[in-house]
Amino acid sequence: MRTTIDSYKTRAGRLDLDGIDFDDFRDQPLALDALRSLRYMHDVEHHTVCYLRDLLLTPAHQDPAITSFLSCWVFEEMWHGEAIGQVLEAHGEEAGAPRIAALRHGHRRRQAATTFSTIASAAFAGRAFIALHMTWGAINEWTTQAGYSRLAETASHPTLRELLRRIMKQEGGHIDFYASEATRRLGDNVKAQKMTRFALSHWWRPVGSGVMPEREVGFLVNYLFQGNKGADAAARIDRRVDRLPGQGDLRLLTRAVARLSPS
Repeated sequence: MRTTIDSYKTRAGRLDLDGIDFDDFRDQPLALDALRSLRYMHDVEHHTVCYLRDLLLTPAHQDPAITSFLSCWVFEEMWHGEAIGQVLEAHGEEAGAPRIAALRHGHRRRQAATTFSTIASAAFAGRAFIALHMTWGAINEWTTQAGYSRLAETASHPTLRELLRRIMKQEGGHIDFYASEATRRLGDNVKAQKMTRFALSHWWRPVGSGVMPEREVGFLVNYLFQGNKGADAAARIDRRVDRLPGQGDLRLLTRAVARLSPS
């Protein structure tokens, strides 16, 4: 069943934190690797609005259904970052505006990965670009949801598990819209399929690449997607990509894990 913007908007909203006791993290702090993962997730969730800035320079801004979705999406992602920030603060760490300001200052000094505005100006236009955007978004959301799931399992902290469950539920709404639109817009549009496949195979990188330092991207990918369970999660995402029209056998996640694994 297709997820429409109207059905998505009925579910969108601020993350429910009722009953989440962040003081639990003071009594039972997370292991260092789990905390490092949360720093990454906090920073990337808060970078969503900058990512949206790039998207609005592309043909995506011409489609009112897409811009309505993006308005809700960026709102929900901001609250995900705020919730994760409360976990960091419970561990005595800086979060929210001070941390985000430092991140954005550092980001200006680094060479960013290829942005959607660059891709759009290269050859993509109109419907073909929006098909790419929806496909790219679906893959990123599948990856994000899988990352939260793996962290909940690995960290084995009851309060974190419940918080991430609620975040994943909202990420599921994002997935439903992105994947539904990607399937519909790729459909029997051979041009869109080929252009999307080309862009993914040449430019797709794990969520946070180009924003976070490369060492942090490598750490997160290896921490969450190494080992049998991590490899299974990556393979599941690759199988979902396979089912999108014209995108079979890209193996984006499996190849990313292999590329970022310690030599």
